[in-house]
Amino acid sequence: MSTSEKRYEDMTAEERVAYDKEEQARELVEQAQLPYRWRQTLQEVDVSIPVPKGTRGRDVEVVIKKKQIKVALKGQPALIEGELCKEVLVDDCTWTIDNQQEVNVHLEKSNQQTWWENVVTTAPKINTKKIQPENSKLEDLDPETRAMVEKMMFDQRQKAMGQPMSDEIRKQNIMESFKKQHPEMDFSKLEQNAPNSMSDDD
Repeated sequence: MSTSEKRYEDMTAEERVAYDKEEQARELVEQAQLPYRWRQTLQEVDVSIPVPKGTRGRDVEVVIKKKQIKVALKGQPALIEGELCKEVLVDDCTWTIDNQQEVNVHLEKSNQQTWWENVVTTAPKINTKKIQPENSKLEDLDPETRAMVEKMMFDQRQKAMGQPMSDEIRKQNIMESFKKQHPEMDFSKLEQNAPNSMSDDD
């Protein structure tokens, strides 16, 4: 059975890594083909739409409603138009033209605890479960939660590279420190049983 035919929960760790990389690549290609770029935090969505150099505000038609958006050069087909993924706070949404060659639309999310799968519902979806925590504002989190998120991010990167994770590194550091403090002791037997010799009190 190929990886694509397996359920994610039935995959091995190696198969999940390969599957995630493949899905990420596919997603990046789909997003790159859109006529705009977009990024999000839990609170907002920013959309950047390239336009011909020299474009001014009077040349652009921007309509933002609670669940709808349209951006077009006047008299031309829309650059982006359709039903928004989620509702927005219309009064807090804005748009500007950057260097007369890019329309930047700022959308304030109505529900600021959810990720969007796309800007408009007709566009390809991203996997919101795989969004990197960096995309949200880590500084908005309390210190304990932030430390937990950063540890998870570090462990995910280490695991993907086949490197020791934070708990293993911590145990190794404790052991190395103990060795330096007690050079007279013979640790060879202890090292043979290292995986079971130290319990994690967390």
